[in-house]
Amino acid sequence: MDQTVLNIIVVGLSFALYFGIAIWARAGSTSEFYAAGRGVNPVVNGMATAADWMSAASFISMAGLIAFVGYSNSTFLMGWTGGYVLMAMLLAPYLRKFGKFTVPEFIGDRYYSNTARIVAVVCLIIVSITYVIGQMSGAGVAFARFLEVDADLGLYIAAAVVLVYAVLGGMKGITYTQVAQYVVLILAYTIPAIFISLQLTGNPIPGLGLFSNMSEGTAGAGTPLLVTLDGLLTDLGFSEYTTGSSPWLMALFTLSLMIGTAGLPHVIIRFFTVPRVADARWSAGWALVFIALLYLTAPAVGAMARLNIMTTMWPNGVEGEAVAVDDLPDWFETWAVTGLLGVEDKNGDGRIQYYNEGSEAMTALAAERGWEGNELTTFNRDILVLANPEIANLPGWVIALIAAGGIAAALSTAAGLLLAISSAISHDLIKSVFNPSISERGELLAARLSMVGAIVVATYLGLNPPGFAAQTVALAFGLAAASLFPTLMMGIFSKRMNSAGATWGMLAGLISTCLYLFLYLGWFFIPGTNALGSDQYLFGIPPTHFGPIGALLNFIVAYVVSNATEEPPQEIQDLVESVRIPRGAGAATGH
Repeated sequence: MDQTVLNIIVVGLSFALYFGIAIWARAGSTSEFYAAGRGVNPVVNGMATAADWMSAASFISMAGLIAFVGYSNSTFLMGWTGGYVLMAMLLAPYLRKFGKFTVPEFIGDRYYSNTARIVAVVCLIIVSITYVIGQMSGAGVAFARFLEVDADLGLYIAAAVVLVYAVLGGMKGITYTQVAQYVVLILAYTIPAIFISLQLTGNPIPGLGLFSNMSEGTAGAGTPLLVTLDGLLTDLGFSEYTTGSSPWLMALFTLSLMIGTAGLPHVIIRFFTVPRVADARWSAGWALVFIALLYLTAPAVGAMARLNIMTTMWPNGVEGEAVAVDDLPDWFETWAVTGLLGVEDKNGDGRIQYYNEGSEAMTALAAERGWEGNELTTFNRDILVLANPEIANLPGWVIALIAAGGIAAALSTAAGLLLAISSAISHDLIKSVFNPSISERGELLAARLSMVGAIVVATYLGLNPPGFAAQTVALAFGLAAASLFPTLMMGIFSKRMNSAGATWGMLAGLISTCLYLFLYLGWFFIPGTNALGSDQYLFGIPPTHFGPIGALLNFIVAYVVSNATEEPPQEIQDLVESVRIPRGAGAATGH
C-alpha cells in the first residue's frame, strides 16, 4: 500500500475516534464545558493531563532540539518535570479546594477585585496564545509531511479538526479525547524508538540503549553510543554532544520552565475536573507517571536520530567522502517537498558536505578539499522525530503511526489552551464582569464563540511562528512564570497579600517580560522590528530565560505595594487560611 494512503487511513481513523468521543461527551452545561462536571477519575485525569501537557513541543520539537544542541537542552526535561512536582505540592490541591472553574476566577475572588480578574485574563490570553502558536505550527509540520500538502494548508486542517471536537465537547469532550490522544501519541513515540534502539545497540529499551555499545555492523561498533556520536560531531567541527553550556544559564532556564509549568492556566484547570481535593494530588502524580514514559525516551530519540543523520551524510566518516547527491535516501526527497529540508551542491562535486562552517579546523579542511560551505542548507529541527522512522527505514505502519501521534500531541494541547482562553473570556469577563445576569445557555454560547475566535487568531499567528515549537513554547513559560505563578503562590500562602499588590505585581511581571521579548525578538515577534541584537542581552540572558527575572519583579512589586496599602478584609484572610489548612488540623495538633 502507498505510504501516503496508509498515512491518511491511520490519521483518519484517529480523527474519527476523536470526533466520536466529542459527540458522545458533548457538553450540555457550563459545568461540563469548563470542568467536565467535576467527575473525572484521577487516573483518567492524569492521562488526559499528560496528553494536554505533551504538546507539539514535547513530541515533535524537544527531541529535535536535544539532538542538535545536546546535553544543554536537557533543561527542557528537568524544567518541565520539576514544574509538575511544584504544581502537585504547592498549587493543585489548594486551587481545587477553592472550588472555582478558572485561574482568573480564583484570582478575582481571592483578591476581591474585578481589576485583578481582568489583568489575570489578559495574562492568561497572552500566555495561551503564545503557547498555542507552537502547537498549531507543529501540527502544520506534521500534516505537511504525512498528507503531502503545504505546511500552511496543514495548519488550516489542524485548526478545523480542533474546531470540531473542542467547540462541541468543551472540557468534558476534551478530557476523554485527550485520553485517546495520549494512547496514540505514547505508542507513536515509543515504538519507533524501540526499533531504532534495537538497530543501533541491540537494546530494546531506548533509555538504556543511549548508554549501550553500538552493535556490530554499525558505525563505531563496540563503542558506547554517546562516545561514537561525540567523535562524529567533533570530527565535523561541532561541539561534543555531552558538553553543557553555562551552568548559570541552564539553571535559569530550568527555573523558568519549572515555575512557568506551575503557572500554566490550561494545565491548572485540569485539576478543577476531579471530585475531591485529594484527587488533585493523585492526578498530578499519575500525570508524572504517564509523562515519564515519553520523557525518559526523548534523550535517546534525540541522540540516535542525530547519529543516524551524521552517518547518512558521512557513511564512512569525515576521512571518507560525503554522501553523493544521487545516493541521498528517499526520506530526503519526501521531506524536501515540505520546504522544511533542503540541500544544495554548492561546489558541483556531486556530493553533499555537511559540517560546521564556524570551526577553524573545518574551514581549513574545506579550503583544502574544495568545499564551498555547508550543503545541508535547511533542516527544520521540528521534523526530526517525525522523520525518525523513515531515517531508520522502519515499516510503513510505524511511519503512519508517528504521523497520528505527532498530530495528536499538537491537537491535544491546542484544545486545552483554547478552552482556557474561551473560559476566561466567557466566564471571567462576560459572566463575572460585563453581564452577570447572562443565562447558562448564553454563557455556553459565548464560550463556544470565544473558542472559535481563539482558533482563528492562533491559526493566523501559527503561520509565522517566532521559532521552533519548543522555543515558542519556552516563551510562553517565561510569561506564565513572570505573571501568574507568583500571584497564585501569594494568593495561597500569604494572608497579607491584597488586591493592589497582586494587580501591580502581575503587571510588573508581564510588562517587564513582554518588553524584554519585544526588544530582542521584535514586536509581536515580527523579524526586523527588534531594537537590540543577541549580543546585547542583559547579563547574557536570552529571552527564553527571562521568566524568573520577571517573577522576581512580580514578587517584589506585589510585596512593596501590598505592605504600603490596606490589608485584605478579614473574611479574605479567613478564606486563605481555610484553603491552606485542612479542616480539623487544629484539633489534631492540639491548637
